[in-house]
Amino acid sequence: QVQLVESGGGLVQAGNSLRLSCVVSGSIIAINLMGWYRQAPGGQRELVAAFASSGGTNYADSVKGRFTISGDNPKKTVYLQMNSLKPEDTAVYYCNKVVGLRWNWGQGTQVTVSS
Repeated sequence: QVQLVESGGGLVQAGNSLRLSCVVSGSIIAINLMGWYRQAPGGQRELVAAFASSGGTNYADSVKGRFTISGDNPKKTVYLQMNSLKPEDTAVYYCNKVVGLRWNWGQGTQVTVSS
């Protein structure tokens, strides 16, 4: 059983930054092929950033150049550094695997960006 706990969200003004954290606990040896998803009100959950333990990363066009995903295996934590935030980044952010059957979703962390 794997548990995902996201944190770090908040209310910020456009142009500011936030750093999200996702702690992965349970029966997992290492974090790999994980990503951050977001779901805006009335919208579908979308993948915005993904990383592999080999160092590879991938980003949605909407966040490329502003968001950076990283992982810390000893801490079993995945981070999302979000800079130059825009109102359209407002959503609940979740972490999970990006391939295969997803683990049970965590509660997410709310990010609200005011203009």
